[in-house]
This record gives sequence, structure tokens and C-alpha cells, in this order.
Amino acid sequence: MTQELKVGIEGWPSGAPIPSKFAFGKIPQEGRFELGGNTSPRISWSGAPEGTRSFAIVCHDPDVPSVGDDVNQEGKVVPADLPRVDFYHWVLADIPADRQSIAEGEASTKVTPRGKAAGSKPYGTAGLNNYTNWFSGDPDMGGDYADYDGPCPPWNDMRLHHYHFTVYALDVESLGLSGVFGGPEVLAAMEGHVLAKGSYIGTYTMNPDVIA
Repeated sequence: MTQELKVGIEGWPSGAPIPSKFAFGKIPQEGRFELGGNTSPRISWSGAPEGTRSFAIVCHDPDVPSVGDDVNQEGKVVPADLPRVDFYHWVLADIPADRQSIAEGEASTKVTPRGKAAGSKPYGTAGLNNYTNWFSGDPDMGGDYADYDGPCPPWNDMRLHHYHFTVYALDVESLGLSGVFGGPEVLAAMEGHVLAKGSYIGTYTMNPDVIA
């Protein structure tokens, strides 16, 4: 049976709204969109069982519209009952076993047009998040987005989005992932190696008509 890790994030109580400091986008005073601080939050964990040889972090939003035709379109809304899919915001593997936290701002301090580099970091191996897909083909923003990029749900979405920051304790030093990989690849590689896990949740909306 998988044990439970204790996971903590500084910046908001688990289950509460995420401050725009940690988000990719925020509700502006005028208009529809403004860049947020996109700072990665301080995340810590404890209670790893004996035999833990590395950790992994996956942050995903399971509330992303499965169809994007009406996303961010004036005069339209994305209904709350539209089927949803996962969007990965933070993919980090091979975190050293002696780590128990990642400092605020260590993985991101701002929005970086065209993304941040994947691969080896002092705190682990960063995979791609789904902004890579979202901005594909955009001449100003297109690129490989790795490591942490925060919330930015559609401004006309009627559903409140939930962000699950999950830390996994693993029985291998490395998942053996190389080249380009994302959330699904990390989750697949972890199968059979998870000794413990724990999650911390935040909510976010870009729609002033949705109560956070």
C-alpha cells in the first residue's frame, strides 16, 4: 500500500485560491487578461519512507476544457458541464532523495516568452508542461515550456479550476527519462516505483463571474 507524504505550500491554505503572484495570468482592472507573477511557490514534503531514492513533482489541472472552440471568445462562455481534460503545469523528475523542499522562485520567477529550458536543474530534471502545446504556432510565445508555469484558465470559463500539486517518493534514483517528456511520461515511468505520495490543492479563475 502506498504511504502518504505530508506536502505543504507557502502562499495559500490547501484548497484555497492561489494568489496571482503564483499564476501565469490574472484578472486585470480593465480588459480580459494581464500577466501574473508566475513565481513557483515554496513546496515542501516530509514523511518519506525508508528506501526512498528520489522524488517527483507533478502539478496538474483536471478542469481544462476538452474543446477549445469557445475559449477566450468574446460573447461566448465555456459551460461548466463541458467535459474536461488534464493540463500539466509542473513536471519535475529525479529530485534528489536528500531534498525536502524547493524554494519559492527556484523553478520560475516570471512569465518567460517561448518558455524555459527542460532538462537537468539543481533540484531535479524538468519536463515540459502543457503551455508547450497551448502556444504551439504562436510567433511571439511558441516554444518549449518546461518546469513550472502557473494557472491561467480561460477568462470565459464558468468552472472553477483546481490545481493538484502532487509529490511522489520513489524507489529509484532516476526514472530514466531522456529527451522531451511531459506529465504522462513521468506518470507512466513511475508505475511500480511509488512508495508514498501526497497532494496540496489550490483553486484559480480568470472569470470575475466565477466565485473562487
